[in-house]
Amino acid sequence: MYKKILLPTDGSEYANKAAEHAIWIAHASGAEIIALNVIETSSLVGLPAEDLIVRIKEMLKEEGRIALDHIYEMANKKNIEEGDLKVTLKTEEGSPADAILKTIEKENIDLVVMGTSGKHGLDRFLLGSVTEKVVRSAKVPVLAVHVD
Repeated sequence: MYKKILLPTDGSEYANKAAEHAIWIAHASGAEIIALNVIETSSLVGLPAEDLIVRIKEMLKEEGRIALDHIYEMANKKNIEEGDLKVTLKTEEGSPADAILKTIEKENIDLVVMGTSGKHGLDRFLLGSVTEKVVRSAKVPVLAVHVD
């Protein structure tokens, strides 16, 4: 049923819980997982020092790399236990919701599996602004995973 599953991740508990679901679904359906980390750069625009912007971007890229590596390790553990699973790791810059929606189109995604919230505290009061925008705008099914 599914050939490509998009798994956006920011390294949060919610994203890791969503990864468990995506990995299970991918094994059951033989789908490929595309794990995506989006570096949000919009908040950096007003910063006065260019070298500060560069340092913050590097920190965000490193944080994203760690999040993607964790997803890869989770999938690899499942591979050892149950067989082959293809995982592609991607990083994009920009608005997370917009980057997710563009990736859905560009990669011909069949299913998006994502957490209901991310690392930012304000998202916890709602479904999560990124998740909500993706659920409302995606033309494919979106599985929003909540952490108990």
